[in-house]
Amino acid sequence: MSKKPTDGAQERPGRLKQIRMVAQVLKQADPKALPIVFAAALGSLVVVILIGLLIDQLWFFIPLGILVAIAVGMITFGQLAQRAQYKVIAGQPGAAAAIMKNTRGGWTVTEAVAGNRNLDMVHRAVGRPGVVLVSEGPSSRVGPLLGAEKKRISRAAQQVPIYDVQVGTEEGQVPVDKLQRHLMKLPRNLTKAQVSELNGRLQALPRNMQMPKGPMPRGARMPKGPKPKTR
Repeated sequence: MSKKPTDGAQERPGRLKQIRMVAQVLKQADPKALPIVFAAALGSLVVVILIGLLIDQLWFFIPLGILVAIAVGMITFGQLAQRAQYKVIAGQPGAAAAIMKNTRGGWTVTEAVAGNRNLDMVHRAVGRPGVVLVSEGPSSRVGPLLGAEKKRISRAAQQVPIYDVQVGTEEGQVPVDKLQRHLMKLPRNLTKAQVSELNGRLQALPRNMQMPKGPMPRGARMPKGPKPKTR
């Protein structure tokens, strides 16, 4: 009887395929990225082998150098892939929400709780710091959106801190590639139980608008609502 492949054997080809796909995207975004990965891995291997030669322990440092080279290569690959991802989605409506969902810390992200026809929008994240409202768009337009949304949820949030973050390239705004770091630096003001209770109260609030999820192509605009019929 033929043996069924184990779960690990099934997952391994999938992971390798995913790595190849990421490598192709990375190569298109930055042709120098993969050579940098190989150079970092090879440099680490050479350094470890030289140390082994100096202390006359080459037999031990060769396999150690291979492991170090693989680790350094994977870390470098991951960092460059993340930068490429930010570069690809930067400037697209919904990019901030996509990044927020991948931020560690148990955040609950609700996309596009407020917005306008220019695709300026406000996303809401609930976590240990409290409530974080993250806007996308020019400061002159998202300021009123943030103020209105903060006022709308203030009663449900009660005494919980409400932070507002403007994502963009203008002065005073947070670049999209630094959004995760900015969220991670916020103080932890709530317990997990308080976060769950707060999230329940906010989820019960009616939505002001409905928008497609995830990053949208540049140049897209909000669809116009149906015109009232005239008799």
